[in-house]
Amino acid sequence: MKVIASLILAAFATVANAQDREWSSPQKPFTIYGNTHYVGTGGISAILVTSPQGHILVDGTTAKGAEVVAANIRTMGYKLEDVKYILSSHSHEDHAGGISALQKLTGATVLAGTANVEAMRTGVSPKIDPQFGSLSNFPGSAKVRGVADGEVIKLGPLAVTAHSTPGHTPGGTSWTWQACEAGQCKNVAFVDSVTAVSADSYRFTDHPEVVAQLRGSFTTVESLACDIAIAAHPEVNDMWGRQQRAAKEGSVAYVDAKGCRTIVEAGRKRLETRLASEKP
Repeated sequence: MKVIASLILAAFATVANAQDREWSSPQKPFTIYGNTHYVGTGGISAILVTSPQGHILVDGTTAKGAEVVAANIRTMGYKLEDVKYILSSHSHEDHAGGISALQKLTGATVLAGTANVEAMRTGVSPKIDPQFGSLSNFPGSAKVRGVADGEVIKLGPLAVTAHSTPGHTPGGTSWTWQACEAGQCKNVAFVDSVTAVSADSYRFTDHPEVVAQLRGSFTTVESLACDIAIAAHPEVNDMWGRQQRAAKEGSVAYVDAKGCRTIVEAGRKRLETRLASEKP
């Protein structure tokens, strides 16, 4: 039995390590549209929004991925110290694990949904998080403050709006801004995870308030001005397929008026499937 248990644990460790490598794997940076650039890893999105007065970074990927993000910012020709704000989508290791290191490198202020501020500061998720008990802790960050729903973060010509999208985490936040290229401006939405994911013992049917949050977040994301949708996990909205098409089509490959709705459809289907599976 001990041998079997050891083999099972080794298998789980192999899967976890493979996932971590994917989330933290190197990825060459590229421009999506105008001043909006992908600087994340091969498995987790991080977006740099640039201006002559300073830059805004959305998410930091994993603790290991922070090195990738920092190198990608430099590769794009920008200085780390010119990043003035780091915006958080949600307080899990795969998206927030690298923020502490990136904050130290840049000196930036970290902004997060109010209900996620404590987790961002400590690196420990609260018990009300559906994934509590199955999450890894991550390095806590300095200079964290909360943002309200609808708050606009301004930096020079940049104006990025916070949209509360809780459910996946208590303070989940999506972000929108405009990017312009060749005289044409597009509405960009960085959509936080809106998926019903939990620890094994968690039942969404026992937490109607979380179900209501997720459904409210679906409505919020569907209503966003959204010409270009960027998902927290890039594969959710086919970032890599779009990047391949962009080699021939240019930035129009990233433009999709249905992008936000597509992300919501996947999240809604997952939630309803999960709720159905929990019925006696």
